[in-house]
Amino acid sequence: MIFGFHRRQVIANIKRNVAKKQFNSKAELHDPVLDQEQTNNIVNKYWKYTSSIGYRMINPVIRGIFAAASQILTGRCQIEGLENLPDTPMAFVTGNHYNQFDVLLMKKLAMKKNKRMFIVVEASNLAMPHLIGWAVRNFDSLPIDKDMHYLSRVFPKKLKETLKKPCWVLIYPEEELWFNYRKPRPLKKGAYYYAAKLNQPIISTFTEIRTTSRREVFHRDFYKTRKILHVLPTIYPNSDLKLSENVNRMWRKDYEQKKAAYEKCYGKKLTDEFSYDDIAGYAPKK
Repeated sequence: MIFGFHRRQVIANIKRNVAKKQFNSKAELHDPVLDQEQTNNIVNKYWKYTSSIGYRMINPVIRGIFAAASQILTGRCQIEGLENLPDTPMAFVTGNHYNQFDVLLMKKLAMKKNKRMFIVVEASNLAMPHLIGWAVRNFDSLPIDKDMHYLSRVFPKKLKETLKKPCWVLIYPEEELWFNYRKPRPLKKGAYYYAAKLNQPIISTFTEIRTTSRREVFHRDFYKTRKILHVLPTIYPNSDLKLSENVNRMWRKDYEQKKAAYEKCYGKKLTDEFSYDDIAGYAPKK
């Protein structure tokens, strides 16, 4: 959608979702829609594919291209708060999901600590067409399936296998992508459940999106933006707490930090009302 010509419709979907207090609902258009059987099939096929020679040959190439793109395409972006990064070999990373390329800034952050970064993606992303779908299927993707058996049995095992070597696992707890949406949205608990269960810290981040004075070439009612990734204090699990208590504590703390970062960056209180100013760079014609 970042290249598409239906941004206004996406923004209208965001506005409608806010009015309904559905902050984790889909706003994008034309995303693949899979039933449960299709989802199971595509996820199983993906995991089998990751053991193939083809994947093992292509994956390093995709990672190299992604690393280069992260440096080139985020040249004007800033990262602040590097002193808050933990020295632990493994960690989960959470951030706000504002466009299709927000992972590039996260990858740039991971590269500063020489970390390989795996990304938790919706299973439907594996079915995306053309180059994007091919890249997702050949990158360090960890597909999520809403089937309870998968979430409680299969996925934790995959995470545990992944975390046998030093790496970061990126999860967007807001779930759905809301284009250039500045506000932190309510967080789903999945990231905190897996972090607590596997006894790993949460690297909490918030991306500030600033509007520049330059208009976009193909979207004249949009100004170009610049991002600042704020690394917030790391949230560690407490071994003295029960799993559910740890999950709730880490979940609340992460949202509180993101909320405080938003209010500091933009100089205003976080509300659950919609404003066109919530969409960075958008300048609707009067």
